[in-house]
Amino acid sequence: MIHKNFKNIDKVTYGRGSFNQLSETVEPIRKENKNYFVYVVDNYFKGKPISNTLQNKPEDLIYYIDVDPHEPTTNQIDLLRDEILSKKGLPSGVIGIGGGSIMDIAKALSLMLTNEGSSTLYQGLNLIKKAGVYHLGVPTISGTGAEVSMTAVLTGPEKKLGLKCDWTVFNQVILDPELISTVPTDWWFYTGMDTYIHCIESHGGIRNNAFSLAYGDKALELCREVYLADKSGQTPENDDKLMVASLMGGLSLTYSEVGVCHALSYGLSKILGTRHCYANCVIFQHLEDIYPKGVAEFKQMIKKHNIILPQNLHKEWDDATLTAMATVSYNLPFMWNHAFGDNYKEIANLDYIKNLFKRL
Repeated sequence: MIHKNFKNIDKVTYGRGSFNQLSETVEPIRKENKNYFVYVVDNYFKGKPISNTLQNKPEDLIYYIDVDPHEPTTNQIDLLRDEILSKKGLPSGVIGIGGGSIMDIAKALSLMLTNEGSSTLYQGLNLIKKAGVYHLGVPTISGTGAEVSMTAVLTGPEKKLGLKCDWTVFNQVILDPELISTVPTDWWFYTGMDTYIHCIESHGGIRNNAFSLAYGDKALELCREVYLADKSGQTPENDDKLMVASLMGGLSLTYSEVGVCHALSYGLSKILGTRHCYANCVIFQHLEDIYPKGVAEFKQMIKKHNIILPQNLHKEWDDATLTAMATVSYNLPFMWNHAFGDNYKEIANLDYIKNLFKRL
């Protein structure tokens, strides 16, 4: 057995108003490299107050990226990398400000600025050849765990898979709960449930351990306070808790693994373009035979916050679509192995996975 030996974030700044320390946080890196920074910011914030408080210097490049049309792609990263290098050469670092997709873009971009060729060459574990530039993440939505994970998930022509290595992990994150206060209720729920599902899946498989369970147990406790307790809902106190839960949930899955829901969501996202956190929610409600206690509690949360998830989606899909989604999901062996054990291939064949999609 090979035990995981993963790198964590080098530094974490946490607290209300901590975003205001961004400039002083990166100043030592500026002085060391004497170069500019690239800001990658969710287009949602363009023209909003946060865009006036980026603390950028005149030489910096700022890219506002619309993440709504699709999740990050290999082509998107390659084109952005080429444009930046042709404009100004290698930067001192990359700063990502936004949700999970922006976190993944910032991580992937930092790596591809120093690695030649298409990012499709590096989709997988430890395929990156050189360390990337300094990169800092400022999450403005909580739940994805992208701020702490060692993966930058990208959708390529053939597969949806992350650039996964020690160098992917952020050098610094700034966790400011004030930044998540304006998240729309539906997405506050979908992204928070990504954390919840991370922990349920991390716990519910053969790769869990005392380390992953410790992080996951605390993240689940915080999720229950945010989504089920008498004082649940979008409040400043719960924003504080959710931001911590997201980070801890990410650490739980890092030292364990995700499972069936995430494997299926990759298929749904790759073939139909469904956003990851939403896809997880659409799928998880139908997995009561695999995660009975988790799904029962999840449905309580849905009811408490009046969330409506679609039903009977499978009626719109032909066999070719089902087969395509199932094939993407099938090709994620670590997730199926974690969920069902070493004999997972006897259970999770293509027909079984297609039938799971037919539940949706």
